[in-house]
Amino acid sequence: MDTIIITQARIGSSRLNKKVLLRLGSKTVLETHLNRLKQSKLKDKIIVATTFETGVEEIIEICSKVNVEYFQGSLNDVLKRYYLAAIKYKPKYVVRVTSDCPLIDPTLIDEMIKNAKEYNVDYYTNTFTETFPDGQDIEVIKWEALEFAQKNAKLSSEREHVTPLIRTNCSLNNKEFFKGAELLSQENLGHVRMTLDQKEDLDTLRYVIDKIGENKSWVEYANFINNSGDI
Repeated sequence: MDTIIITQARIGSSRLNKKVLLRLGSKTVLETHLNRLKQSKLKDKIIVATTFETGVEEIIEICSKVNVEYFQGSLNDVLKRYYLAAIKYKPKYVVRVTSDCPLIDPTLIDEMIKNAKEYNVDYYTNTFTETFPDGQDIEVIKWEALEFAQKNAKLSSEREHVTPLIRTNCSLNNKEFFKGAELLSQENLGHVRMTLDQKEDLDTLRYVIDKIGENKSWVEYANFINNSGDI
């Protein structure tokens, strides 16, 4: 198995509970997100890394509906959850995204997978310098780097997220343990929000999908949001 996309999804959220189950038009946030991930041409598999929380059955039902594999793991040790979700496949690369990014761009994902392979890096991201809209966050991680992090991350801050140990020790951070590289947007659009953390984000996402649909590129979404003023 060459490349697996793993997206994390859970029921609880401190700011917007059950946010991945909220509706954007006729679909849930999670279903919209997964349908866009499925359009990636360079992935071999998608896995939803979820938990054992009460109500998780609704996430599992969506996975079954759209024919995407799921894995249930630790609520707080997200690094271990990712690692165990992928270990039976041991892919060359794991692509990390999150399910509160329903408008994630599959073409951007493929560009980043392609670049990571061409540059032969351990870690490739568009989040180190934040020039892409919040909601287009993508990390491509070599299996060996993910496995090293799983075995060596000790701090809770290194385990509550997937890549802190890798990011801290990569060449992007002037360290040489991991070889890292980043993709920058031609135009700095880091101020644009198309993620889902709060009620205002939900209103924006619903407005955008209602007006231009759910199958546009990240650039089209960013330009629409930018030009729509205070939506």
